[in-house]
Amino acid sequence: MTVLNIVLSVVDIILAIAIIVLFLVQEGNDRGIGVVAGGSSDSYYNKAKGRTIEEQLKKATVACCILFAITSIVLYLSIAKSW
Repeated sequence: MTVLNIVLSVVDIILAIAIIVLFLVQEGNDRGIGVVAGGSSDSYYNKAKGRTIEEQLKKATVACCILFAITSIVLYLSIAKSW
């Protein structure tokens, strides 16, 4: 293995772990039966604060997934072509 392959493998593993952690940190979308009954005890501030954090987590997850895909493709090509 070349140095490029080792570096790409390490980056690929780190990105995979980051994707798993970011996915597990995010909250689910289902709120249970409270949505059907119309009950909500959250204030606007709590809802807006949660959405911004959730949006940042979603953006970070998407960015990590794109980087992971690109890194995996480059790693595959570097191994197949033996760069």
